[in-house]
Amino acid sequence: MRSMVSIDRLLAFAAMSFLLIVIPGPSVLFVVGRALAQGRRAALTTVVGNTLGAYVLVVAVALGVGSVVERSAVVFTTLKLVGAAYLVHLGVKAVRQRRSLHAAFTGDGPVHGGLRTLWEGFAVGVANPKTIVFFAAVLPQFVDREQGHVAWQMLLLGLIFNVIAVISDSVWGLAAATARTWFARSPRRLAMVGGVGGLSMIGLGVTVAATGRAD
Repeated sequence: MRSMVSIDRLLAFAAMSFLLIVIPGPSVLFVVGRALAQGRRAALTTVVGNTLGAYVLVVAVALGVGSVVERSAVVFTTLKLVGAAYLVHLGVKAVRQRRSLHAAFTGDGPVHGGLRTLWEGFAVGVANPKTIVFFAAVLPQFVDREQGHVAWQMLLLGLIFNVIAVISDSVWGLAAATARTWFARSPRRLAMVGGVGGLSMIGLGVTVAATGRAD
């Protein structure tokens, strides 16, 4: 059975996806912030949630919803601002709780549940303007409509994007979590990195809110 998408198209899409993913954007910065604030496990859980959120966007594009988001300034802006507000909320929360990080790290403090961390990663992934624009505007260009099965082609291409994203985001998260271990030796250092992680999320939220449409 002949492949729905040619190898050339797959490789070209993978290369373009890699260039987009390797440059730190909202998802990477959020994973890094989570790694610094909560450690390796939270970072990897966030990566999984983020990937699931991104693939929801792929499914939306495959079903035609993505074109509505891309063409409607109101829908795009609303989704963008909701995501930005959520990032700022999480950032403020991280800053306020920065002094309790040492207790959490040593096992004496409250630990966020895996489902909650997964959900927060999902929310950021599904509201990422960078990914929304890429899937809505770029992904369809790599579909070979003569081969048919357009939706399945988009789902396959989106899967390739997400595999690359999982690998890249995990590397970022693990690297940040490793650096966090050094900070954890001192309550003051850990409080500082928790504050920086929170401020980075707040700054990220502001940046997302200021991101314009690629018109």
